[in-house]
Amino acid sequence: MTFVAKPRVHHPLLPINDIGLTRRDYEGSVSTLCAGCGHDSVSAAVIAACAELSIPPHRFAKVSGIGCSSKTPSYFLDKSHGFNSVHGRMPSVATGANLANRSLYCIGVSGDGDSASIGLGQFAHIVRRRINMLYLVDNNGTYGLTKGQFSATNDKGSTSKRGVPNLYEPIDLVTLALQLGASFVARSFSGDKRQLVPLIKAGIKHHGFALIDVISPCVAFNNHSGSTKSYDYVRHHSESVTKIDYVESGQEITADYEPGTTEDVEMPDGSTLRLSKVDANFDPHDRIKALQYVQRRQSEGEVVTGLLYVDPESPDCHDILETIDTPLNELDFADLCPGNAALAPINQSFR
Repeated sequence: MTFVAKPRVHHPLLPINDIGLTRRDYEGSVSTLCAGCGHDSVSAAVIAACAELSIPPHRFAKVSGIGCSSKTPSYFLDKSHGFNSVHGRMPSVATGANLANRSLYCIGVSGDGDSASIGLGQFAHIVRRRINMLYLVDNNGTYGLTKGQFSATNDKGSTSKRGVPNLYEPIDLVTLALQLGASFVARSFSGDKRQLVPLIKAGIKHHGFALIDVISPCVAFNNHSGSTKSYDYVRHHSESVTKIDYVESGQEITADYEPGTTEDVEMPDGSTLRLSKVDANFDPHDRIKALQYVQRRQSEGEVVTGLLYVDPESPDCHDILETIDTPLNELDFADLCPGNAALAPINQSFR
């Protein structure tokens, strides 16, 4: 694969964050995806979120599988640790990386095929194991690399570019994550930077497994009138449950919005996404109500966006396993193999 190098010279007036870095320091290679692909907007949101959090790029581990979405880690955080795994197996690599070095911020990028088809089993188990990571799904409902077949998240009745309808019920990763115990669940739209960037910031800083399912239209194969994941469909069927922002730990996170109000956000294709702020009683801390709300709105053809559920007190994998605070990859031989004197009482406790 050919990568295009970005200019090394930066504009001298670029704003800097709290650690003296600019947004350019969080970028990666030039994208080779189709012009207008929603995935590039997601990558740009990751860059903006990481820069605003003022976390050094080397503190991140980014992992992915196979697919258009899984190419995107090349386009952000080029000074971070990275691993591109095989199709559907990103959760295994992310689990190993987090267990070995809990001090890193882990970002996993996957797609609807990578997570909802070949990797569905892996997705289910990384949720229930509560790995401390941000799991981003670039969801376009189609297999872009193999010319537009339906993926498992494509809605029943939605048509392909050639007009052929999808005959099967979709797999909804948000619903699965809520059922399996994810402590942070959100959905957004790739063209809605105002909503997506704060969600990514909150997901990165969340203690536990954070899923953000991002509807990200494929401009080549799934952005037509018959698709329920096109720009036009999401624009007319999107409902934002909250107007959100992210505030660092120690300060209260609040939502400031009024029932019945709307907000227009301009899309990359020149259209406008109208987000309806409804249901002032929606509680993102109630897992059962969040699940019911998502399913009810889906039955009415609506795309619910925003922070759907969060448990700020949820334990992660290290809390459950009671691992030590020191990252395992920093332990020396004496710590890992303390000898017979330390092993004898452990063995005795099992007798």
